[in-house]
Amino acid sequence: MSLRLGDLAPNFQAQTTEGNIDFHDWAGNSWVVLYSHPADFTPVCTTELGRTAALKEEFAKRGVKVIALSVDPLDSHMSWIKDIEETQNVSMNFPIIADHDRKVAELYDMIHPNASEKATVRTVFVIDHNRKIRMSLTYPPSTGRNFHEILRVIDSLQLTDNHKVATPVDWQQGQDVVILPSVADADIPEKFPKGHKRIKPYLRITPQPNI
Repeated sequence: MSLRLGDLAPNFQAQTTEGNIDFHDWAGNSWVVLYSHPADFTPVCTTELGRTAALKEEFAKRGVKVIALSVDPLDSHMSWIKDIEETQNVSMNFPIIADHDRKVAELYDMIHPNASEKATVRTVFVIDHNRKIRMSLTYPPSTGRNFHEILRVIDSLQLTDNHKVATPVDWQQGQDVVILPSVADADIPEKFPKGHKRIKPYLRITPQPNI
C-alpha cells in the first residue's frame, strides 16, 4: 500500500510500551508524528528516541502526540527503553509500537525490499487532527532525523491551514510568509492588516499573521 499526502492514515490495533491501542482512538483530535525504526538497540535510533522524549513539551504545545514503531517484540522494547533513558538522560514519555508481525510497517509501506528484505525503513509521518497524512519523509539508516525540522514543518502546516499563506525557504516561526497567489491584491489590506511587500505580482510577503 503506497500512502500519499492527503490520504487517510490507516487505522490499526497494536501492542505498545504503554498498552494496547486502536490508533485512531489513541490519536483522538491530536496531530500525530508516527515514525519507524529498523530494529531495537540501534545507535542512531536510540539518540532519536531520546531527543523525542526531551522535546515532549514542544510537541504538546502544538497539540501533537508522538508514537514510534519497531518490528521487535514488546519485551525487547522494554529493555531498549532502559538503555535510552540511561544513555540519553531522559524518561521515555511516549509509546513504541511492537510490530513483530510487521502488520503496521506493511500497512504504512515501511518495508522497502531494495533497502532491506525485513527491516522497516526510517520513515516519519505527520498526520493531522483529521487523520490525514500531511508529510512523509524517509531517512537513510546512517542519518539521524532532525526533529527541529519536523517541528518546523508542523508549525508551517498549522499556520497555512488557517491563513492564506505559504512559508518560504528556510522559514522559521516568527518570520515573514508568502501570500498565496489566489489572494487578489485588492483583498490583501483586509486579510493582512500588518502590511505587505510586493516583490513580483506572484511574490508578495507579509509578516506572519498569527503572532
